Amino acid sequence: MSEFEKMLDEKAAEAEEIIRSFLPAEEGYQKKVIEAMNYSVMAGGKRIRPVLMLEMFKIFSGEPKELIAPMAAAIEMIHTYSLVHDDLPAMDNDEYRRGRKTTHVVYGPGMATLAGDGLLNYAYETALKVFLCKCELTAFDGDISDRRAKALEILTRKAGIYGMVGGQCADIEAEGKASATSEELIFIHENKTAAMLESSMMIGALLAGADNKAVSDIEQAARKIGVAFQIQDDVLDVTGDEAELGKPIGSDEKNEKTTYVTLHGLEASRKEVEKFSNEAVEILSKYSGSEEFLIPLVQWMISRKK
Repeated sequence: MSEFEKMLDEKAAEAEEIIRSFLPAEEGYQKKVIEAMNYSVMAGGKRIRPVLMLEMFKIFSGEPKELIAPMAAAIEMIHTYSLVHDDLPAMDNDEYRRGRKTTHVVYGPGMATLAGDGLLNYAYETALKVFLCKCELTAFDGDISDRRAKALEILTRKAGIYGMVGGQCADIEAEGKASATSEELIFIHENKTAAMLESSMMIGALLAGADNKAVSDIEQAARKIGVAFQIQDDVLDVTGDEAELGKPIGSDEKNEKTTYVTLHGLEASRKEVEKFSNEAVEILSKYSGSEEFLIPLVQWMISRKK
C-alpha cells in the first residue's frame, strides 16, 4: 500500500467516524426506515465528498472541527440518498453496490424510497447543527455575509434542480435518444457528478474563512474534477478490466448510451481528462498545503482504473 493510500484510508476513517456520530437511533415506530437509512449510509466507500470537505477546511486553517463536522456528515447523507434512489427498479434497477445488496433488495422498493427521502431530510437536520458551534466567524464577502447561511445555500442548491437533481433529469432525458450532444453530456457531468464535489470543497473552504474569490476558484476546480471523473468513467467502460472495476464493461454500448467516448473517440477523451485534470490542479496549487494530500487525491480520482 502506498503512502497516499494509507493517508486516504486514515482520512476516510476520520470521515466515517464523523458520519457515524450523526446517524439516527434505530427506535420507535419509524425504526424500519431508520434501519434502511443507516444500512445505506454504512455501505462503505472512500467517503470522497466529506474527505474533500475536511481537507479544504484544513487547508484554509479552519477551527474548530465541530464547525465542519455536521456539514461533512450531511453531504454524505445526500450522496447516499441519491445512490439509493439511483438503484431503485424505476431507475437503474441495480441489485448490488460495493459488493452488498442494494437497499431496495433488502428492504423493498417502497421502504428504500422512504430511506432516500429520510436521508435527504435528515441531511438538512444535520447540516443545521452547524449553528450550534459557539465559534465566531468573519463575514463572507459574497452575496450572503453569514458563512453558515451561505454554506447551507450551497449545500441545498448543488443537491437540487440546479445541481445533482437537474443533472440526473438531463441524464434520464438523454436515454433512448439517437445521440446526445457534447454540450448535453458536459451539462450532465457538471451537474450529476461535479455539483456535489463543488459543494464539498466550497463549504470546506468557506467555513474555514476563505474569501469569495477563493471559493469561486475552488468551485471551478471542482467542476473540472467532476467532468474529468465522468469522462474517465466513459473511458473505463471501454478499456477497463471487469474484475478490477467490479462491474461489467461495455454497458454503455449495450444500452446504446451516448458517451464522451462515442462522440469523440478514446484518444480525444483521454486528452480531455488530462486537460481538465491539469486545469484543476493548476487552480488548487495556489493554496498552500494542497500538494500534501488534496492534489494527489484529485489525481488519484481522475486517473483511477476502477
